[in-house]
Amino acid sequence: GQDAPETSSPPPGHLLLTLDTDTIVAIATPPGNGGVGIIRVSGPMAFTIGQAITGQAALTPRYAIYTAFADQDGSPLDSGIALYFPGPHSFTGEDVLELQGHGGRLVLGLLLRRCVALGAREARPGEFSERAYLNDKMDLVQAEAIADLINAQTETAARQAQASLQGVFSDQINALAAALTSLRVYVEAAIDFPEEEIDFLSEGKVAAQLNALIKQATTLRTQAHQGSIVQQGATVVLAGKPNAGKSSLLNALAGNPIAIVTDQPGTTRDVVREAVNIDGVPLHLTDTAGLRETHDLIEQEGVRRARHALTLADVSLHLIDDSEPDLPNPLESRGPVITLLNKIDISGRSPGTVDASHFTDPVIAISTKTGAGLDVLKHTLLEVLGVRAGSDSLFSARARHIQALDEALAVLVSAQAQFLASGAGELLAEDLRRCHDVLGSVTGKMTSDGLLGEIFGSFCIGK
Repeated sequence: GQDAPETSSPPPGHLLLTLDTDTIVAIATPPGNGGVGIIRVSGPMAFTIGQAITGQAALTPRYAIYTAFADQDGSPLDSGIALYFPGPHSFTGEDVLELQGHGGRLVLGLLLRRCVALGAREARPGEFSERAYLNDKMDLVQAEAIADLINAQTETAARQAQASLQGVFSDQINALAAALTSLRVYVEAAIDFPEEEIDFLSEGKVAAQLNALIKQATTLRTQAHQGSIVQQGATVVLAGKPNAGKSSLLNALAGNPIAIVTDQPGTTRDVVREAVNIDGVPLHLTDTAGLRETHDLIEQEGVRRARHALTLADVSLHLIDDSEPDLPNPLESRGPVITLLNKIDISGRSPGTVDASHFTDPVIAISTKTGAGLDVLKHTLLEVLGVRAGSDSLFSARARHIQALDEALAVLVSAQAQFLASGAGELLAEDLRRCHDVLGSVTGKMTSDGLLGEIFGSFCIGK
């Protein structure tokens, strides 16, 4: 006969959450009809549910079995492959069953209903990945990378998400935490043994290690920012006076006639959005109504929406008609501004970067009609965003990671300043502890229940 199923005691739950012992089930493939559909089951009843549906007395671990999937009365619901993975050697760390059948919505629904009738409950969004995290199969950064990989918009984003899933980002966080631990141990020892004649805190080692930590955290924060931009994209707002060429630039960057272009001022009256990919970096372009005073109520609303869009921009492109004699005032925007002198096919100016004292931000001469200067614009745009085009060596990151790294860096800088001013080891030790806690929130070693619910609630069901 076949080997008895492997059994194991479940690993202890996470310090902050009690691991749910329910058996969960979900359709793991996207909605709609397809050649193959997968039902995923995880929990203590996975093996018995597999037995009941397949009619197999014993499911051999990690061995694909082609079989019929039976309903309660023994009639076939479908046929396909059954796979059983005993915990802890599975994605979730629990007993896991996968039923791979035909991808029709109805048949998958029937199989799902059968699993529920046998004692499973339908999984919440992200609950499989959440259980993998709680069972120490991955840390929080790796769990988030699964969703980032699924939602990747470009090849570069997919590669960086895969890097995070493999632990590249986590390793760097852990390396920073290890260096921080080393300094904490040294500082605590110096505080605990004051009878020593040598003042270890004044030797220069602490100041040197603080400098090294700040440098390491700054580099990691820069890499995380780049990973976040590549993963989530950046909002780029096109603004300027009517007929400056905003819609023409949108069409040129998108490679399609998305926006209507005419010689009539005020043609664009609403916000027009289009997603583009520049060297592997997803950008969300926003074309806006021309900025000017007008008595037209519809155009007034368009101008209001344009100014609102500028308050949300990661970068704004200020288009100016280079054939006009007077330069307008600099653009007010939340993020950096790149000024574009357009229509150089009329003015005769050479394309590329322009040295213009009237503006503090980059100024580039372009022609949306001929395409001159657009390569310089693309390069400058990525440079302003702090992204190196085509970099596959980094990792994906999220806004919460950057916020945590910003906080950790601020704590380190503040700790360095107070230590150099007072030399107080006790205050430094407390600052280093705070920094350690912040870094722990990135990988999930110090994470609130509310944050976990928010993170995994954004996942798709069945993952």
